[in-house]
Amino acid sequence: MKKILIVNGHPDKESFNAALTEAYAKGARAQANTKVDVLYLADLTFDPILQYGYRKRTELEPDLLRAIALLKEADHTVWVYPVWWGGMPALLKGFFDRTFLSGITYKYRENSLFWDKLMKGKTARVISTMDAPVWYYRLAYSSAGHKAIKRVILGFCGFKVKFFTMGSLKFSSEQQREKWLQKAERLGIREARASRKARNRKAARAKLSLG
Repeated sequence: MKKILIVNGHPDKESFNAALTEAYAKGARAQANTKVDVLYLADLTFDPILQYGYRKRTELEPDLLRAIALLKEADHTVWVYPVWWGGMPALLKGFFDRTFLSGITYKYRENSLFWDKLMKGKTARVISTMDAPVWYYRLAYSSAGHKAIKRVILGFCGFKVKFFTMGSLKFSSEQQREKWLQKAERLGIREARASRKARNRKAARAKLSLG
């Protein structure tokens, strides 16, 4: 069974990001042998602040332990959030700070500058909205926030990342927003199928290696 985890990082569960989350989940759940879990970070109880930095580990709350378990078992993760001030909301950044830790999503090697990517082989989709036009975000800011989540966070841990970015949300029509929702649903369908095929290939390779 293929497993997909969708993480919504918007603090407001009545936002358009919530509608995108449900549209993607609907498409993915329509595929056979697919398990889809959805986490709204607004529903979780956790401190988004690293109280001690990286000097010592802050005890993980039950909601974060459950989120980590879902993250580890998922073949594909989807991150849904608005772009604010060029990056992600504080709630989502706090979630990454608290859960993407050495020994969980990556692991530093002893006495070395290098690390192991514990999420290698997994895929990720970033679905984001912004009030600015997408072309302006790319031209004026070089898609700085997208580069950060792709290279510095998800890529650092081994995920292969793709994007679906929408703007300008502020000036979009109802018809345009409906098209975006339809695309999110189609992505759910397509990526659920892709996850299943990848999982089948992995199982086949494992079987051959046992030969």
